[in-house]
Amino acid sequence: MKFAKPALRLEEQLEQLSKRGLRIDDAHAAIHALKHHNYYRLRGYWIVLEQPTSDGLHKFRPGADLQTALNLYRFDEQLRSLLMEAVASIEVSVRTQFAYQIAVSHGPHAYLDQNLFDDPVKHADCLAKLHEEVGRSHEVFIRHYLEKYSTPDLPPLWAVCEVMSLGALSKWFSNLANRSDRKRIADEYDVDETTLVSFLRHLTVLRNHCAHHGRVWNRRFTVTMRVPRNRPVRAARAFEHGQDESRRIYNTLTMIGHFMNVIEPSNDWLSRVRSTIERTSMLEPAAMGFPLDWKGRQLWREAAS
Repeated sequence: MKFAKPALRLEEQLEQLSKRGLRIDDAHAAIHALKHHNYYRLRGYWIVLEQPTSDGLHKFRPGADLQTALNLYRFDEQLRSLLMEAVASIEVSVRTQFAYQIAVSHGPHAYLDQNLFDDPVKHADCLAKLHEEVGRSHEVFIRHYLEKYSTPDLPPLWAVCEVMSLGALSKWFSNLANRSDRKRIADEYDVDETTLVSFLRHLTVLRNHCAHHGRVWNRRFTVTMRVPRNRPVRAARAFEHGQDESRRIYNTLTMIGHFMNVIEPSNDWLSRVRSTIERTSMLEPAAMGFPLDWKGRQLWREAAS
């Protein structure tokens, strides 16, 4: 089948939406939104207002209006901002724990020792990428080491961890051969080490979605985290364990909220997430995997105070 759809001018895009049943109260504001946010991007937010039809014309439900879609779009922007803030804190914290625990237990350059890692091929790949990152780095502490020391040719772990991406950190951590090494790090966050492995992998995917402005509020993630049942103790009963719910953002927000409470005990991150959800009109938390009683579950209940 050959693609034959023409490019539509902004006014034509607006007319098409109107013909399909979307109420548009302010044409000027609507044109402005289409001009700066792309019809195709915004469609990810008004698609939840459509109803199935036999002719495939994407008709809207009665009462559907553009402002609702724009509210969801702005909510998603705010949610991505909150997520990026938290992911940055978690990344720095886990980097720090990884460097500290491994260096203290096995030495400053322990990461060069292939025997400490499960898969030698993955270790070699991680090491090669770390060489590239160090070579590109303009950090003063990296330059200082390279200028002062001739061997080893890479800085100690507490320095190189600062140029590791979240994805690289996830791979280094998951490839540790000794469960005891992973466990010491995971215990700092009151989670099982297998949970932390999957959480870091999931967090890497989530961060990439956010960094590229991808929709996250009602996304079904393909790379999911292992949903814990007993740990962390204060958050265990807040998680949802259904197959569909495990692909939604609710469990991720709950786990991130727990991590933020560990890393920054006085932070209000989860409270800001809750208030952002509550003040967004027409938002259905169920589309994010939120259970009906989410406000009463301990972690989220404490976030209201």
